Amino acid sequence: MSRSLPNTIFVTGGAGFIGSCFTGLCAGKGARVIVLDKLTYAGHKANLEWIGKGKYELVEGDIADSKLLHALLKKHTPDAVLNFAAESHVDNSISGPAPFIETNITGTFRLLEESLKYWKAQPKAQQDAFRFIQVSTDEVYGSLGPKGAFTETTPLQPNSPYSVSKAAGDHLAHAWHHTYGLPTLITRCSNNYGPRQFPEKLIPHMIQCALSGQKLPVYGDGGNVRDWIHVEDHCAGLWLALTKGKPGEVYNFGGHAETDNLSLVKQLCALLDKRRPRLDGKSYAEHISFVTDRPGHDRRYAIDDAKAEKELGFSRTYTDFAEGLAATVDWYLANEAWRQTVLNRKRSAA
Repeated sequence: MSRSLPNTIFVTGGAGFIGSCFTGLCAGKGARVIVLDKLTYAGHKANLEWIGKGKYELVEGDIADSKLLHALLKKHTPDAVLNFAAESHVDNSISGPAPFIETNITGTFRLLEESLKYWKAQPKAQQDAFRFIQVSTDEVYGSLGPKGAFTETTPLQPNSPYSVSKAAGDHLAHAWHHTYGLPTLITRCSNNYGPRQFPEKLIPHMIQCALSGQKLPVYGDGGNVRDWIHVEDHCAGLWLALTKGKPGEVYNFGGHAETDNLSLVKQLCALLDKRRPRLDGKSYAEHISFVTDRPGHDRRYAIDDAKAEKELGFSRTYTDFAEGLAATVDWYLANEAWRQTVLNRKRSAA
């Protein structure tokens, strides 16, 4: 049964790819949204501009800053906290794991601690209505063989510094519920795609490389398989978890769209061939190159989200991955200014 809709929602990492989409969804439902974001290279104001002024409040800051968290929670008295704030690029976690430990573990701990203090100070009715959602990833489950899918009861077997740090954050959220009673929920999703994803991730990275005349680097043999969910479907699932989910539970959200990386890159090339043909008339696929595989590269992920479908009423709007991918390519082609803004931000941050 649905609960009363939250009036004020505190969204950490809300200027990132998924967080900004969720911020827009909440604002569209009439909620007051307070966004806290460190505004690193992957989180930036341009991701929120489509929502419109006055529909959210953006605060620049770190979730590991306990004093800031305390002040914001006290000032805005949110009905819910959703933690999107995370270092999330696996390659970066391999070359430099420290920020992943600091944000994904220490930051999550600080946020849980301040949320617990805030929650305890609220009247009983507000305590009952409050929710803390830890937004996580299917990567915490490890790597699958050629068959099967992750369920909410699959043991966690993370293999990269990134997934280990996310699993640690999940364990913290779980413990703060079972030890202290904080009404936390954990959500885990498959690979997201859609507008405003930073171009270090596979789909926008390949689009950027193609349009820049660069090689399209594919790890290993390109046979690593991922399940893809459109970011808007994921955020719709998060809204259901927020309004219908049971504290202490885990909910998976998947796209039911498994494909290997090489096939995906070839799909992108075919779409770009039609929408932005090369001047020499050749296919972008000629620029596909195979590079040394990522250390510890998980072979396959797949999500079983039957629990979310049954208990939350979750469903997908983007049921055809080919159509969703085409719409995503069209968005990046139509938003050259956005692409340049985020790329310039990364260069300046470096």
